[in-house]
Amino acid sequence: MYYNRQFSNRIYSAIFLMLIFSVFYSCNNANETRITILHTNDLHSHIEPLPENHGRFPGMGGFARISTIINQIRENTEHVLVFDSGDMFQGTPYFNFYEGSLELRLMSKMGYDAATLGNHEFDNGIESLSNQLKYANFPFISTNYDVEGTLLDGKIKEYHIIETGGIRIGIIGLGVDPDGLVAPHHVDGLKWLDPVVTGDKTAELLKTQYHCDIIIALSHLGFDMGEDRFDDLKVAAQSHHIDVILGGHTHRFMEEPRFVTNLSGKEVIIWQSGQNGVQMGRLDFVFRRGKQTELVNASTIAIKLD
Repeated sequence: MYYNRQFSNRIYSAIFLMLIFSVFYSCNNANETRITILHTNDLHSHIEPLPENHGRFPGMGGFARISTIINQIRENTEHVLVFDSGDMFQGTPYFNFYEGSLELRLMSKMGYDAATLGNHEFDNGIESLSNQLKYANFPFISTNYDVEGTLLDGKIKEYHIIETGGIRIGIIGLGVDPDGLVAPHHVDGLKWLDPVVTGDKTAELLKTQYHCDIIIALSHLGFDMGEDRFDDLKVAAQSHHIDVILGGHTHRFMEEPRFVTNLSGKEVIIWQSGQNGVQMGRLDFVFRRGKQTELVNASTIAIKLD
């Protein structure tokens, strides 16, 4: 009887310790949220994979494969956001025929959460772009394009806030100067504003008034455009409140992000994902209550058959 009682006590003690550990783990886990960011840029209407005889990326890309990968990640990850940094239009006959509606319909089905405008979105003019936007069930964000008085008025957001897992994510969009890139009559009435001033001011608003935990800029400025033009490197270095820049325009393939120290002494993450949908970027962040946000993974995903 003594041994049975002693054995029972040990069992009870073990169960008690397991319960304590379970409660501790649950409380600790409740204070931690992991969010995955998936990113594309410069898809350029490449609905189908590149041809098998392509010189650099034979058989890679394709919206169907991108969609499959997004769905696979969502099945295994709780908080997943998908963004695009512009120039989803122009590059194949699909754009010439459908004028962008096909790209936006498919991206909507793929579950994109937000995008910004690239210069090629204006290739058929503001009226055509305005007509195509109705096929997108996700917001287009441009912080430094003033579209007041144009057909885009009310269709482009200055900023956007997404809340997931108790984390508030502020999204801004930074567009390239259309001068020299877009026919003037295709952007008639649109005003291009300084992306550093408008971007950082809006980022500050999102952090101070809307209490966003992180600010992500969807940028189509280009990674490094030299001394005479704004780019992601300059925005990062000359701002205070932007945390992540997901770039485009320069079609840069990055195997790892670039870190740039901003005016507040904090590191800004810059990331770009190539072109034509042959690669997708992935960033995983852990948000811990009362602690600084931590980037725990940065990787690229090749869009190809296994």
